[in-house]
Amino acid sequence: MIQFKNVNQLYGGTQILWDLNLDIQPGSCTCIMGRNGVGKTTLLKCLMGLLPIKSGEILYDGDPIQAKSAEWRAHNGIGFVPQGRDIFPLLTVEENLQVGLPCRKQKTKQIPEKIFELFPVLKDMLNRRGGDLSGGQQQQLAIGRALVIDPKVLILDEPNEGIQPNVVRQIGDVITRLNREENLTVILVEQKLGFARKVGQDFRLMEKGKVVAANKMSELSDDLIKQHLAV
Repeated sequence: MIQFKNVNQLYGGTQILWDLNLDIQPGSCTCIMGRNGVGKTTLLKCLMGLLPIKSGEILYDGDPIQAKSAEWRAHNGIGFVPQGRDIFPLLTVEENLQVGLPCRKQKTKQIPEKIFELFPVLKDMLNRRGGDLSGGQQQQLAIGRALVIDPKVLILDEPNEGIQPNVVRQIGDVITRLNREENLTVILVEQKLGFARKVGQDFRLMEKGKVVAANKMSELSDDLIKQHLAV
């Protein structure tokens, strides 16, 4: 479904991704893992069209999309939950969710009831401003906003950062449900090994801007953890 082929990316004069190759299968939940600074967030931003690549190709359903805008990608089924959430703090919960409605293939002016089924707290707080919510509630709002577009691919960048444990469990349950019951393709950058093992089917380990190991999550060995994840 998604392929990176020999992708290179630079911030100014500093190269972040080096001839990176990556395959994501449809219907999978793939955890992209690695120490801080190896290029995980950069990879996601390139996939979403928020950063340009210097060379290489990014394929989506077999078609190159590296020249497409972030807006095009959202309209074509790629939902993104950025690190830090980036909700609109001065808009209400309802207004935040409505932002994604124009990107849906099936046009509607109504927020899908499914969003409130997954995250009931959002229905209770429709008229509250996003900036007034707790960190966990903001994260649920950010995920709900991405799901409003009815994506084929959901990208999440460290969704559990700074979130209380009960919300972490809820987010894990939502990801598992969407992936395994509704066959939504999920790409997840996650530092918490226990969470990654719980929700992920596959892993991709990054080191110095490259994918250095890829397999089923059940094959994530202690040696790989020590070599690429331990600090």
